[in-house]
Amino acid sequence: MSGKPRLTYLNGRGRMEPIRWLLAAAGVEFEEVFLQTKEQYDKLIKDGVLLFQQVPLVEIDGMKMVQTRAILSYIAGKYNLYGKDLKERALIDMYVEGISDLMQMILMFPFSPPDAKEKNLDSIKERATNRYFPVFEKVLKQHGQDFLVGNKFSWADVQLIEAILAVEEKIPAVLSGFPQLQAFKTKMSNMPTIKKFLQPGSPRKPPPDDHYVETVLKVFKR
Repeated sequence: MSGKPRLTYLNGRGRMEPIRWLLAAAGVEFEEVFLQTKEQYDKLIKDGVLLFQQVPLVEIDGMKMVQTRAILSYIAGKYNLYGKDLKERALIDMYVEGISDLMQMILMFPFSPPDAKEKNLDSIKERATNRYFPVFEKVLKQHGQDFLVGNKFSWADVQLIEAILAVEEKIPAVLSGFPQLQAFKTKMSNMPTIKKFLQPGSPRKPPPDDHYVETVLKVFKR
């Protein structure tokens, strides 16, 4: 092996995208293996590679890691993106969990039946503007620093910029009432490692399309 982390998932965002974001933000190059058939997925299960018979799978430091949250916290700890003490880590965990709740809605959106898409989009907008983004607007304002926790770039900042951009793809004006988040987005997007990840040709995946949805349903069908 090259020593680079090796990521096994589909060729799309899904539950692997926050892992790609975090590795890229830490300046870590990685390799990817894309599942395209149910047979490939079943072989991983049969070979005992997937602890809970689920992907994402990340091979890093001699471990075969599954469970998105465990993978993310390991990467955050390894690359010093997890705060300086237990209190900072607790704040990062709280912010990450909140952002993950919003991202779960975005993750499931492409799988909505056509007649539910508009309603689900309204739900995302309502949750983003009334529940989640006001929290981070307030945190940034009260904290008075460039970053969410301490005055140091962390996993929470990476998750938030990913969420902001994902919501903006669906609701372009979503940040109109959030000046702190607008400034945060500009600042984060210009950080060298993130700027590189946002360029065409990077490992960042495009918004899910019909082909991605079909592949997901085909690979994971029971």
